[in-house]
Amino acid sequence: MVIKLTITASAILIIDMRTIGLETFLPCTTLLRVFLDMKYSYDKFNLGFWLNYTKDLCLKSIFILLIFSCEQAEATIPSTDPPVKILPKEPTITAASYPETYIPFLKGKKVGIVGNQTSMVDDTHLVDTMIASGINIVRVFSPEHGFRGDADAGELVGDQKDDKTGLPIISLYGKNKKPYDSQLEGLDIVVFDIQDVGVRFYTYISTLHYVMEACAENNIPLMILDRPNPNGHYVDGPVLDTKYKSFVGMHPVPIVHGMTIGEYGKMIVGEKWLKGEVECDLTVIPCSKLYSHAHRWRVKIPPSPNLRSQLSISVYPSLCLLEATDVTIGRGTDGPFERFGHPNFPDSLEFNFTPEPNLGAKYPKHKGKKCYGFDLNGDSMNLRMYKMDLSFLIEANNYMKGDMFLGKKKDMFHLLAGNGLLLGQVQKGMTEDQIRETWKEDLDAFKLIREKYLIYGLGDE
Repeated sequence: MVIKLTITASAILIIDMRTIGLETFLPCTTLLRVFLDMKYSYDKFNLGFWLNYTKDLCLKSIFILLIFSCEQAEATIPSTDPPVKILPKEPTITAASYPETYIPFLKGKKVGIVGNQTSMVDDTHLVDTMIASGINIVRVFSPEHGFRGDADAGELVGDQKDDKTGLPIISLYGKNKKPYDSQLEGLDIVVFDIQDVGVRFYTYISTLHYVMEACAENNIPLMILDRPNPNGHYVDGPVLDTKYKSFVGMHPVPIVHGMTIGEYGKMIVGEKWLKGEVECDLTVIPCSKLYSHAHRWRVKIPPSPNLRSQLSISVYPSLCLLEATDVTIGRGTDGPFERFGHPNFPDSLEFNFTPEPNLGAKYPKHKGKKCYGFDLNGDSMNLRMYKMDLSFLIEANNYMKGDMFLGKKKDMFHLLAGNGLLLGQVQKGMTEDQIRETWKEDLDAFKLIREKYLIYGLGDE
């Protein structure tokens, strides 16, 4: 009985060791296996000696290795950023990178594409990929910043012709933001593939709205090739009051909505936000199953000329509110949306910069003037935001003594904020927590609506 119990305990120890992967290199397992093959039933002394020796050696080895592994794990946990899963490289995630999921639906059809410089399949543009697959592309539509993504924010872009393919490119940020019926004539289907950043006033979702509306009115199906949202891991900001509806805010959603462009399209349909409540025949080709909203997604190609880095994309929802003030956010420098300042900020601030015309900023605010301010590239700046940061706005208001606006910029601020309250709250000296509390009820209600349209899991948000 003693022998059987001891052998059982030893076997359990072997199994336990296997669960942590030690059986292949700990000598004690070899001893145990040799022991089990030997006939010790007549030699209790040798049996007891080898059992005790083996178990002691195993336990000591496990104890040492566990201590080592704990120390290793502790050293790799980031101190300022919650643990997140790192995705494989971009081409394995986006819907466009899986042509087999959408090309069959486009065969034999006359296709229109809404895209820009981010519409890539690995290292090849979607237009070229489809042409190589025998798809009949009739025309291309481009959003703000143009098909090549090099036009200034707000710059009107005219219709063009693609140099490589000869295809006509129709601008949806020129004379019209919604395709005319004549521009959709003859199309059997429209494909939408643009990298978004998950922010209400980033106008690609407004372009999506108008494309969906035009397709619905002309009985043309729309297909969205989905892409991850680099700000899709959180939801924050005031929900739009529809009195402030504009092209920089068309729907009652918060500033950071936490949805991919495919999920957002589903919400537009489901909430009947299209004019006259027309219904768009929408198909969303999803991202890879590897993707969830908790994943860190680093955008490879700048989605617009002044969002050139992961930092700029992360702080964009918070810093863009200053666009409607006299404070510059670094357009015309090598770090747009990575800094902010003003010529009248105190020169005691260590950081300064001078805006000059460059690609994406032909007429930068405070051109040629030294601006004192803040560089957000410092070590304390977390590249992954988990809420909007109102400190930029509050700090700028304090330095400008409440006088941040020129002319009609105050009206523009209300459109970006999505309400007429935020500016007054800042100017009255409310704290960030106090302001955030005024969002809570509407934000909670939106999150419940959002749940209905999510395609991807939330993971460990």
